[in-house]
Amino acid sequence: MGQFYSNSKDLLEKINAIRKNKKVVFTNGCFDLLHVGHVKYLKEAKSKGDFLIVGINADASVKRLKGPTRPIQNENDRSEILAALESVDATVIFTEDTPENLIKMVHPDVLVKGGDWKINQIVGGEFVQGYGGQVLSLVFIDGKSTTSIVSKIEKS
Repeated sequence: MGQFYSNSKDLLEKINAIRKNKKVVFTNGCFDLLHVGHVKYLKEAKSKGDFLIVGINADASVKRLKGPTRPIQNENDRSEILAALESVDATVIFTEDTPENLIKMVHPDVLVKGGDWKINQIVGGEFVQGYGGQVLSLVFIDGKSTTSIVSKIEKS
């Protein structure tokens, strides 16, 4: 089971302690309603290294990105749910609309996003590639999204 870090300073201490022996993978998102697409994506992300960190958009950020009815679950609940997954080693909340500052702090060996993102669109990608890190766009599972679940509920 992973650890939910309430601040990036504590996470950075953990990363520095494991970095010598482990390949650090980073991804991010809102993860408002956990679904099978998320689970498969996070499992694949973990397979790209040894220690998977998931940056979680803060509630205010989700509202700005997804609209006034989101998030459905609060940031702490979303972080704890993801941290409970076997594939996730750490979660941390970020308040900006993008995780760029967090990526620069974490300095991951591998940066991943879902297959709906092209490599050149991935925030922080140029930074990670600049020091020899990998940037990957993983498999996207069509029809599996929080937006489609919310839409289905609204139509019921």
